[in-house]
Amino acid sequence: MAETKYALEATDANFSELINSDKPVLVDFWAEWCGPCKMIGPVVEKLAEEYEGKAVVAKMDVDANSTTPAKFGIRSIPTLLIFKNGELADKIVGAVPKNVLEQKLAAQL
Repeated sequence: MAETKYALEATDANFSELINSDKPVLVDFWAEWCGPCKMIGPVVEKLAEEYEGKAVVAKMDVDANSTTPAKFGIRSIPTLLIFKNGELADKIVGAVPKNVLEQKLAAQL
């Protein structure tokens, strides 16, 4: 089952480089064992596809990367952070409908 991945993989190592973009950056903090993360995962991938060239969309596995989630005080997942010019611009906690994510992302364009 080959599935196209549009969202970038965010890691502790590439995070600061990733968020310092001239485009808004949406980062989905998730884990394999998280049910709501699995619900929102396809939505995040769809946004990555739709906003290609307009925004950067990335996913960070919190089990594989602990420094960045701790730095931003992420206690529950999924948590989605939106950065603009390297600064935190918005935060969404929990699985929300696609239109909510679209509005938040569009507001930073």
